Order: sequence, then structure tokens, then C-alpha cells
Amino acid sequence: TLPCLPGARPCIPKDFGHGSVVCVCNATYCDTLDPLVLPAPGSYIKYESSKAGKRLERSEGRFQSSLRTPGLLLTLNISALYQHVKGFGGSLSDAAAMNILKLSRPTQENLLRSYFSESGIEYNLIRVPMACSDFSVRPYSYDDVPDDYELKHFRLADEDVKMKV
Repeated sequence: TLPCLPGARPCIPKDFGHGSVVCVCNATYCDTLDPLVLPAPGSYIKYESSKAGKRLERSEGRFQSSLRTPGLLLTLNISALYQHVKGFGGSLSDAAAMNILKLSRPTQENLLRSYFSESGIEYNLIRVPMACSDFSVRPYSYDDVPDDYELKHFRLADEDVKMKV
């Protein structure tokens, strides 16, 4: 385990019971990371989170060319590419939007910075559910009129206009 890097702010854990630990993020404090940098060839940087309290804990290592090491063997073939990664992100549900909007403006800014900035986890994508999901406070859809194939009655719900768009 490496010490907290210069500029990075450590997680201040808060226990909600039942093994549920979260990092404090409020109007004056949010944990941060140093900007990501590519490791030297032959080495890697690992970030690990756990239920036991690790929160994006940073460690470094070197790839080994020997097969004599016991345990997990990970083989990388950098000449075979299967997909292009556009980015990383999460989902913004009705419940998440409602909770974010209940925070003070400075706390909202700290929270969003912790997701989208270079001092955070650098999300660059967000998935927004179409209509309601299991994290909505009520069931709704965009067009409940039967046989409306031209979507003449299509309307965004209040939740979409006020919280997601």
C-alpha cells in the first residue's frame, strides 16, 4: 500500500452499519485522486476498493515473464484487440438525481467533481434510463396511448425535465 500521494485527499470513512462504508463528501471535503498517468512499460498501477474499507487504494507492480509464479496467471496479448473502449461511467437514475438535488450547491459541486474531474475518477459517460426504472419513485412511460405509432402523445416526464435533461 502506498501512502496518500501529494495532492490526493484520502477517504474519510463513514459506517452505515451492516458492513456498508462510504466516503464522506460534503460542502467542504471530498476525497480525491491524483491525475492518472500511464505506467512505465512492463509495469502496472492497480486501484482496489473493498467492502473492508479500501477506496480506490493505489498500488504498483511489474509484469513478470516467468510462468513459475504460483497463483493467478493473466496473459496479455497486446497485438489482439477486440473492442474499443469509449470511456467509463455510471447511471443517473431518478433516485440518484433526486438525492443529488437535495445536496447543497457546494456539496453537489464536490460530488460531481469527484466523478468527472482529473482529481476524481474521471467518468466521461453517463447512462440515463429511458422512462422509469426500478430506481424511480413512481411508474411512468413516455407514451401510454395505445396504437400511437407516430408518437403524437410522446412527452418527457417531469422527472426527466427537472432532474436529468
